[in-house]
Amino acid sequence: MTSFAPAVRNHRRTALALVLCGGLTVVLAACGTEEDPDKGTNGVAKLTAAEIDKKARAAADAASAVRLSGTLVSKGGTYRLDMKLTAKGGMGSVTSKKQSFALLRVEDELFLKAPAEFWTHEGSGEQSESADAAAADKLGGKYVKVPEDDPSYRQLRGFTDKEVLLDGLLALHGTLNKGGRDTVAGQRTIQLLGGKGEGGAFDVSLEDEPYPVRVARGGGGGTVSLADWGKSFPLEAPEKDDTVDYGGQLPKSSG
Repeated sequence: MTSFAPAVRNHRRTALALVLCGGLTVVLAACGTEEDPDKGTNGVAKLTAAEIDKKARAAADAASAVRLSGTLVSKGGTYRLDMKLTAKGGMGSVTSKKQSFALLRVEDELFLKAPAEFWTHEGSGEQSESADAAAADKLGGKYVKVPEDDPSYRQLRGFTDKEVLLDGLLALHGTLNKGGRDTVAGQRTIQLLGGKGEGGAFDVSLEDEPYPVRVARGGGGGTVSLADWGKSFPLEAPEKDDTVDYGGQLPKSSG
């Protein structure tokens, strides 16, 4: 009697080989079509840390405008910022532990708007406090032009200066390193680190222009978001009816 066993065994081997080959083909195809993490990005993540830093700073410098919001911690205190900035000036609010005020700068003209209590000097003597209280009713809620020779002018102007703020925020200390990828405000990003992060860090957008979109300052110096790059906004001096002369040295801005 003729045996069919070898034919059956050959058929099974052929079927098994086809299954294995088919599986291998699927695996190889999957590997070959694995999504490129840089697909659809500006390609910045492929660069070295130093190159990313250079491109991010160049993009920030070239942008006509930016909005900064977040917290800055310095020797002078802790400040909550919400500022819109251009090369010609800026506007927004600054809030500290004791004070809250609005700033508006057009070129070299700097204006400050604060509630009445801002204009009262603490511990300045009964007579002086009485005078301040009287002036506070007049100044509260109005724009007050800050004289350029006033001791407060330079500090307050710094909050409205795009170049000064960005130079300070983007300054990383220590060796530059690339960090991980993330998504910040809906944008894919790559992080730059000063050292391992102790020298500060900032996230650079991988979409369109490589703008910095989030900064964490070293040493617990605060975290700031950067948005609305290149988005214009009206920047004009306040109306005369909304402006009052202080007529003296402004109170010191304290935390």
